[in-house]
Parts: sequence; C-alpha cells; structure tokens
Amino acid sequence: MRIIVNSLERRSPGSDADYAARVLVVNRFRDPDPAFRADLEAALAVLSAQTGCEDGRLGRNVDDPSLWVMVSRWRDVGSYRRALSSYDVKVGAVPLLSRAIDEPSAFEDVDGELNESIPRSTT
Repeated sequence: MRIIVNSLERRSPGSDADYAARVLVVNRFRDPDPAFRADLEAALAVLSAQTGCEDGRLGRNVDDPSLWVMVSRWRDVGSYRRALSSYDVKVGAVPLLSRAIDEPSAFEDVDGELNESIPRSTT
C-alpha cells in the first residue's frame, strides 16, 4: 500500500524555517501473521490523514516475512509530533506503533545541510 499526500516544496536555505527539515519516520515490526498487514494499513491511513504527512509506505522483508516496516515522510518534526498527539492517531495508530521494535525511528533528510545538535540552555 502506498499513500501519497500533497507534497510541499522544500523550504529555501536561509529561510526562518531552516530548522524544520523534512523528517523520515521508520517503524519496524515483527509479526508472523500475514493479517498484520491490515493493521498496518489502518494505522498508516490514520497517520496519512494528518497535516504535514507527505507520504507513507508499507513493506515486508523478503528474507523474513515476519519483519514489517512502515515508513512515513513528514513536512517537519513538529508536524510529526502534533500528529502523534491527535485524538485520531492516539486511537487508530498509537496502539500499533507501541508494538514497533524499540529503536530510534525519526530521521532527517540528508539531501541538504544536516541539523546541528545544540543542547538547550539550562539557565
């Protein structure tokens, strides 16, 4: 299943929103039941309906059919975080996302300048 939502143009370098680069979210799951696909499709449909979601895809590993992936692309990290706090996502996607393999899942695009990790001030 592939869901494509209206894609937005990349922000130009030097704009006020430079920090808001696109985010790629990769969630992997282990479930041997082929019916798990329907659960993934339902969760992806809910996520794809959220503001800022640009694209979503599902996949299954060719060597290990119990390994699944859900990949979504977001306009920026704020869009992704706001989507996770929406009621529809909490009800329709978070229960499935909580079953994801425990590993980092949010990545920035590397087709331009990378974000710099700057710690917040504690003063």
